[in-house]
Amino acid sequence: MFQPNNQPYALATQPPPASVQGNPNGMDIVVVKDDGNGSFSHAESIIQYSKKLQDDLHIIGMKIKQHEDSIKFLKSQKSKFDDSILDLQGKYHSSATKIENEDHSHLQNEEEICGQILQHERSAAGILCLLKARHGTQVSNLTMTKDVVGIVATLGKVDDDNLSRLFSEYLGMETMLAIVCKTTEGVKALEVYNNEGCIDKNSGLHGLGASIGRALEGRFVVICLENLRPYAGEFILDDPQRRLDLLKPRLPNGECPPGFLGFAVNMINVDTTNLYYITASGHGLRETLFYSLFSRLQVYKTRVDMLNALPCISDGALSLDGGIIKATGVFSLGNRQDVNVRFPKSSVALSLPDSYLGAERQIKELKWQKEKMAEDIKREQTLLDNSKLKFDRKKQEFLKFLAESSSYASQHQINSTQSRMTPR
Repeated sequence: MFQPNNQPYALATQPPPASVQGNPNGMDIVVVKDDGNGSFSHAESIIQYSKKLQDDLHIIGMKIKQHEDSIKFLKSQKSKFDDSILDLQGKYHSSATKIENEDHSHLQNEEEICGQILQHERSAAGILCLLKARHGTQVSNLTMTKDVVGIVATLGKVDDDNLSRLFSEYLGMETMLAIVCKTTEGVKALEVYNNEGCIDKNSGLHGLGASIGRALEGRFVVICLENLRPYAGEFILDDPQRRLDLLKPRLPNGECPPGFLGFAVNMINVDTTNLYYITASGHGLRETLFYSLFSRLQVYKTRVDMLNALPCISDGALSLDGGIIKATGVFSLGNRQDVNVRFPKSSVALSLPDSYLGAERQIKELKWQKEKMAEDIKREQTLLDNSKLKFDRKKQEFLKFLAESSSYASQHQINSTQSRMTPR
């Protein structure tokens, strides 16, 4: 853009020739004495024409700045349209690329997930599920389990079976079976140690497992919500699921990478009771548990889309056709592993008559506005290119004029000197 002295389309200040003096107003003045032959009149015309060229450059430079500002504004508006479209898709679709008339009959419901967990008989999650199956809500009254929120696999739901498979494979069986507690005290209650620092097999989950004939084997993961660092940003406005308003990935041209569907943390449906005030600080499961598990894990339509977007991926990515990037520079290759404990089907139907159709209309309108914005950007870019071309031409004209006027002043000075030295 055109700003004096420090931008590409501003003329650099050059020291004036010997016969040219600097003017505080930024205009060079050729100093020539009137010798009676019209030299002073010619010098005045040089000054006037120089000022005209500088004024022309200034006007063109201001036009360049206006076009650049317009393009910057239009691109920011276009980015907002992109974000709004993605947010609407995330709010009413667990997966933005569903196949029409897809058969969802094989999706697992919550009871089936609990059945899968129970197959891991000697796991901590299996013991808790069995206890809940036998005693129902009374389990929450036990000192040992009153602080337990649940098992990771039962605390989130998805509407797409493929996403459920991908998320469970990404997290792994150990994490899917992890027990989630609110506080450190709840973690301590699950496992007790004797004076020698060894596990007390008669207390905590170990004692409970032994009492029902399912002795706990191996290690198990427990996640303490109060010790997690929660998401500290904003939430998507008016979203009943309180999805996180994460910054969308951007290519150098400002566009979202092709095939980007959203963030995994926002594709998990959380029960309303777990959206707020699960921790003492008032946080829900999305901004604590699931943000800790998925962070800014991105989801793409295909592996090709995911790989093309590598410069935009900071916390891993998944693709619907099975691609997995665990972290920056860490790729998971080979055949997919089918983890048999997955997130259950959401209890909320995908087809929400009024709100769903309203969202579809909004998305179409936003896409139309985005296309119009792209046309405006293209038109402004053409005007900008033309203005830059005019500026360059005018600049060359100005520099040529300065060189010629400097040559004239020098020659006039020589003639004047010779005239004074000639005897009368």
